[in-house]
Amino acid sequence: MKNIMFLLVLFSLATVEAQEDWPNLRKYQAANEQLLASGNKPTAVFMGNSITEGWWKQRPEFFEKHNFVGRGIGGQTTPQMLIRFTPDVIDLKPKVVVILAGTNDIAGNTGPSSVKMITDNLAAMAQLARAHDIKVVLSSILPVKEYPWSKEADAVGMIRQVNDWMEDYARQEGFIYLDYFSEMADEERGLSQYSGDGVHPDQKGYSVMEPLVLEAIGKAIK
Repeated sequence: MKNIMFLLVLFSLATVEAQEDWPNLRKYQAANEQLLASGNKPTAVFMGNSITEGWWKQRPEFFEKHNFVGRGIGGQTTPQMLIRFTPDVIDLKPKVVVILAGTNDIAGNTGPSSVKMITDNLAAMAQLARAHDIKVVLSSILPVKEYPWSKEADAVGMIRQVNDWMEDYARQEGFIYLDYFSEMADEERGLSQYSGDGVHPDQKGYSVMEPLVLEAIGKAIK
């Protein structure tokens, strides 16, 4: 009984801690401090969710070779990323930020989200970067036919709307729009060729994304 009570107390404390750090600012705090202490300014910081986190974890050599830094957190939505944008991007003083976000908003990970809510947050991140002389690459949301954990979400329709907005907004504001979607979508606008679960890219998927992002970063720097 005492062991059960002890575990319940630990669980409660962990839950409170998670609620207090909703955007998960602690995740990269030590890594950011270490990077700043080294004096190295990244060529690009990748801001995103599990797709970005999985990318740098599975392909660390790609990030190291090009002086890129991954700042993805699994499950995150754009309001969480907006809160941590300063410590995880701006403070690191990269030349470029690559933003890949929005799919978890559509899936409802932190509550219902409209297209406008998502695009407002993407615009806010892009403008924050611009205000600090950081070039912006806005990445299209990757194809998703259906979210396994949120089957009722209008994945295809909302992804199309957000991507259309991103492309127009990037053109108007002078940002770079990186179109992963057109290169990776199957005939049903899903990710079947490059994913095991229909949402997260596999190694083959990342191999498609890497030359595209290198090209986009090159354009942004020029």
